[in-house]
Amino acid sequence: MDKSQLIIAITFAFMIFFALGWIAHMGFGRLRRINSTDVTEIDDLATRLHEAEEQRDQAVTYLHQRERELINKASQAEAELDAAMQGLGAARRETEHYREQLEAAGGE
Repeated sequence: MDKSQLIIAITFAFMIFFALGWIAHMGFGRLRRINSTDVTEIDDLATRLHEAEEQRDQAVTYLHQRERELINKASQAEAELDAAMQGLGAARRETEHYREQLEAAGGE
């Protein structure tokens, strides 16, 4: 192969690579292109996502508030139960005391 044939072969190879590069560039350009309808759809999705996040935050806040209320009510109910149990214990002791007095008075 002489010098001129080598130059022609290299030139032909460069033209083929240039054409392949240009075709690839056009293909990737079409894949990356965003239409105006896509932009409005993306904006709509972003707005809906933001609203969903706000609703989630509100729900979490409500659940925490409700949990505090329920814990408070449970504590109050436990305190009332404890007071009732103490009163019941005192009433049983008093009843037992009167029963013993009655048996002691009746046994004389």
